[in-house]
Amino acid sequence: MTSARPSPRDLLFPADRPRILVLRALGLGDLLTAVPALRALRTAHPHHELVLAAPRRLAEAAAATGVVDRLLPASAPAREVPRTIGWSGPPPDVAVDLHGNGPASHLPLQALRPSRLFAYAHPATPGVQGPVWRADEHERDRWCRLLTWYGIPADPADLRIDAPAGPSPAPGAVVVHPGADAGARRWPPERFAAVAHALYRAGHRVVVTAGAGEGPLARQVAGQAGLPGSAVLGGTADVPFRQLAALVAHARAVIVGDTGLAHLASALGTPSVVLFGPVAPRLWGPPRLPRHQVLWHPGHTDRARPGDAHGEQPDSRLLRVTAAEVLTAVARLPEPVRAPAAAPAVAPAAAPAVAPVS
Repeated sequence: MTSARPSPRDLLFPADRPRILVLRALGLGDLLTAVPALRALRTAHPHHELVLAAPRRLAEAAAATGVVDRLLPASAPAREVPRTIGWSGPPPDVAVDLHGNGPASHLPLQALRPSRLFAYAHPATPGVQGPVWRADEHERDRWCRLLTWYGIPADPADLRIDAPAGPSPAPGAVVVHPGADAGARRWPPERFAAVAHALYRAGHRVVVTAGAGEGPLARQVAGQAGLPGSAVLGGTADVPFRQLAALVAHARAVIVGDTGLAHLASALGTPSVVLFGPVAPRLWGPPRLPRHQVLWHPGHTDRARPGDAHGEQPDSRLLRVTAAEVLTAVARLPEPVRAPAAAPAVAPAAAPAVAPVS
């Protein structure tokens, strides 16, 4: 495969400059929760090329972080770790495990013989001298703590990304996203439809978004809500990231379960109502700000992970959330604040290069 055109950062720095390889071969929400850590790495190593090993479909989202130079395609089924990483050329100066903890993610990175490996300690890989893993920790905090342990200051609150320059396909709309990659985090479609119908009747423009394969679900919600067919965006394939980000950046609000679009709303500062079930919001929730309303109904003895986040059926805690509660939470949201995007020091490329590293 041939390399894409060089990015502005490639033109500023020689091709043989040292490289940082970051393993985060997961989904959109996972990428966005890693933004504070990625930004800290860029600040600490401004002259390195920062290479992100992640699924190819995240190339535009990686570009939107403003810190990734190259996306090295890497993926595995479900949330497993790629067994190998397609790296060639000199070993990376720094390899960073932002994927998980233990041999599954340590060994593919160690096989590349990096000068330094940043990762959490695990008894099965005694050569990794990192901090102790904590299961009960917010995802943004986890990766910032890892870097801080290695002497790189990282702020979990530094999660914002700039809105894309293009126009929104539905400015001012309320975005309803009924999908999730597991049934356990999927609120019933008839409840999403009830919320969408009430908002539409109240005069709001409502858009129902869908990822690849979620078209039938989105059309069901839109149909039951009495929305026009044009209210559905996506479904056959993922909505292109730039279009999705423009939609969210200029939305009145986002109503969503615990999935990637919730993290996109947080990253863009868009008001949101986020519904939780099998996992507590203190592990994956938005920042604790008035513009983000979280709905969760745990039992008295529930811990941070009381359910199976990847189960097939809606979690019982998620089913305790009612349509009336969601509408009340939407009414509590402040109006969006449209902050002007800061001018970047270097004009960004359309996307980072997506190519092997040689």
